[in-house]
Amino acid sequence: MSEANKLFLRGVFAETAKGNGRPFVDALADDVRWTIIGHTAWSRTYEGKRAVLEELLRPLSEQLGGRNVVSAGRFVADGDVVVVEGRNHSVTASGRDYPNRYCWVFVMRDGEIAEITEYTDTQLIAEVLAPPAARPGPQAEGPSGQ
Repeated sequence: MSEANKLFLRGVFAETAKGNGRPFVDALADDVRWTIIGHTAWSRTYEGKRAVLEELLRPLSEQLGGRNVVSAGRFVADGDVVVVEGRNHSVTASGRDYPNRYCWVFVMRDGEIAEITEYTDTQLIAEVLAPPAARPGPQAEGPSGQ
């Protein structure tokens, strides 16, 4: 199981290194939980695939000046857990480099990503990225953005 999970994520990150995020998005379980550590405007737990797409990946994509290019260089697996070291190679829409570094702890379930804990350069996030738009409260209504 460890080797299969590691190989699966190697394949996903081979595509993100080319700027193709579709395999990554497709690998997310519907009930995925993605936690970004730290105290930035981006740091919190995103619950569910819809929240990840609408509250994390879409706002990030809007700030980047093209494809989000992320490579991964080290994969360590133990059962359902795969730890991946990665690097961002993107540039923001305003022309600033975004060379963030990551250590992700993935928890896999039935061939999908069930949980991600992201350790990253939060100072770089605070310096380069604008805060994401405020998420609506439970009673708020508004456009879905799609």
